[in-house]
Amino acid sequence: MRALNRMRVLGLMSGTSVDAIDAAVVDLGEDGSLRVVDHRELAWDEELRRRILAVLPPATVEVAEVCALEQLIGQAFAAAASEVMAQVDGVELVSCHGQTVFHWVDRGRALGTLQWGEPAWIAEATGLPVVSHLRAADIAAGGQGAPLVPVLDAWLFADRPTAVVNLGGIANVTLVDDGVALAAGDTGPANCLLDAVVSRATDGREGFDRDGRYSAGGAIIPDLLAALLRHPYLALPLPKSTGREVFSLDWLDSVVASLPGDASSPPLADLLATLVEFTAVTLLAHLEPTTPRPGLPAATTIERVVLSGGGAHHPGLMARLRRDHPEWEVVPPEVAGIPGDAKEAVLVALLGWLSVSGRAGIAVDGHGHALTGAHTPRVLGTLTLHGSAGWFGLSGAGSRPRPAGDPPTVDPPTVDDASGRPTPTPAR
Repeated sequence: MRALNRMRVLGLMSGTSVDAIDAAVVDLGEDGSLRVVDHRELAWDEELRRRILAVLPPATVEVAEVCALEQLIGQAFAAAASEVMAQVDGVELVSCHGQTVFHWVDRGRALGTLQWGEPAWIAEATGLPVVSHLRAADIAAGGQGAPLVPVLDAWLFADRPTAVVNLGGIANVTLVDDGVALAAGDTGPANCLLDAVVSRATDGREGFDRDGRYSAGGAIIPDLLAALLRHPYLALPLPKSTGREVFSLDWLDSVVASLPGDASSPPLADLLATLVEFTAVTLLAHLEPTTPRPGLPAATTIERVVLSGGGAHHPGLMARLRRDHPEWEVVPPEVAGIPGDAKEAVLVALLGWLSVSGRAGIAVDGHGHALTGAHTPRVLGTLTLHGSAGWFGLSGAGSRPRPAGDPPTVDPPTVDDASGRPTPTPAR
């Protein structure tokens, strides 16, 4: 394997909210340097986004749709990569997280994870090697496959006691200090339930509580909040991971329906206000200095909170977090030169670079223990090579293929009238 002293990597990411493809071009170096060259958000095709959301838990799906979406999502990532590379020169590697559709956890242990987006389409469109399937190796090594972000958080923010929080579909936190990550995990839902409730209430016309305007007019329902907080996941210690398959709209509906009287049919504003409080309470429970956490002494007091993700734009949620802890310095990732909305794509770029460098992509605590719970930190991802040229010295001295031009065009799948199943049309 050739030395990778400095590399320009394109990271591609779509979160559990399926709101957009995030792309970031990052220059990475052996000296610890990390510079964001370009970042942008590329909208999903609305019909494709609808189909992705339709197969998320608790939905069931036929294998034909699985095959079609795996290819279509891969093609969408390929188109995103091509758009970025048409304007940014020098990209040498693409790292793609894919679109998470399921995270399989049983009795607190992750047994598998599924991210869609066939990487061969990206390799074909860009002429570059592609790192993908970034979570599987950690799960095979006994880890949760999440969170992956602590390796970036420790890289950027571990100069003092800090909680690095991402409020995506699911909320996750990394606690860092003194140059290392101390503990990390998913604390519970952030936007996924809020988004699902708003989408249903508006028949899909709105996908989230923009500017918190729905929840701002509501009142917290104490009985509902108490019922939500009884979910057994919330009592598990870090590290832990979860997803939409656990905190689903069906679960929320069942909790609401179990309440007596009028509480079983709450007004939309009250339901959303309660979900905002639910997110805040579950997150804060993992940040309080008196909460026992593996690897973090009870006496450690957080001084700073670095906030990113869609939930960081929700005024009501931000006000709630600041109310209990006015002493915290609450800052965006921009304090370290990382655009907040690009942070996850930057992480994916970093993980790809670590992988092709032969280094583990999982953060370890001060005792060398993987924060995901894996018995050994692993090099993450699989590598898809473009067939027109060698890489890593496999043919030629560190040569890299040139971009292959525009991605292949693919017609939307047609439907077989007899079976009702999608029939993907071959690329041309």
